[in-house]
Amino acid sequence: ALHERFEVEQYGALSLDAQRYPLFAVKSRDWVDGKPHVLVTGGVHGYEKSGVQGALLFLHSKAEAYSEHFNILVLPCVSPWGYETIQRWNAQAIDPNRSFNPDGEVVAGRSFNPEPATEESRAVIDLLDSLGVERWLCHVDLHETTDTDETEFRPAKAARDGVDSAPDVIPDGFYLVSDSTEPQAEWHRAMIDAVSEVTHIAPADADGLIIGEQVVQPGVIAIPSPRTLGLCAGVTNSKYATTTEVYPDSPKATEEQCNDAQVACITAALDHIIEVEQLQHGGAEL
Repeated sequence: ALHERFEVEQYGALSLDAQRYPLFAVKSRDWVDGKPHVLVTGGVHGYEKSGVQGALLFLHSKAEAYSEHFNILVLPCVSPWGYETIQRWNAQAIDPNRSFNPDGEVVAGRSFNPEPATEESRAVIDLLDSLGVERWLCHVDLHETTDTDETEFRPAKAARDGVDSAPDVIPDGFYLVSDSTEPQAEWHRAMIDAVSEVTHIAPADADGLIIGEQVVQPGVIAIPSPRTLGLCAGVTNSKYATTTEVYPDSPKATEEQCNDAQVACITAALDHIIEVEQLQHGGAEL
């Protein structure tokens, strides 16, 4: 159905089964020079369902209206094998959300470290290169933090890497991951405020942390540049970039709320940018 309102293009396929796992990009139909460029990615971690469903819901419900101001590119499911098999890693046991900059700095003991490039990340990078966009304005990467992070995926990573798995607390609620080198605090506040109307925001733990990282403002943690860590949120040179984290296992949130929270975050991000950057019809700056 998206073909009727957007440009839907296949930008690659996974060699595991190219027919079964195509990679799709959805572009606003009125993509023209002069408008700012926005990227939305979902399903980088395939098992994080609302990332995929939220990206699709945004396309079906809201994206067309924002094409007045932006050239919009949505990659709804970066890791289709992971989505189908409910896996964080790809089929080669590499974390796609650490593989967008394999030359990034590895720091011993750090939970965020780059990993080798994957088919999934290379396909995204090649697609973005082919578009010739000199400067992206915004990138929102849609994720979840699930109970299985603690029960399955973190122990599996520790076993893979030959280290001990230290217990951690899964935050109950929505939060955002910002770039400490370009925090965009007001932008993040606007997104948190909008999402709080849909579902609850994750509080800090007893040590003032969320997933072991310092909370820099309500519902927001900051990490070193996502690009150096190989995260998808660092794949562009966007002025505004963030990673969303929804908690689908909360007894206080439904699947519908999780999907709606992703959409609320994207739309609040774009609304704030329109206001702050003073975008008028067609995307030209005043």
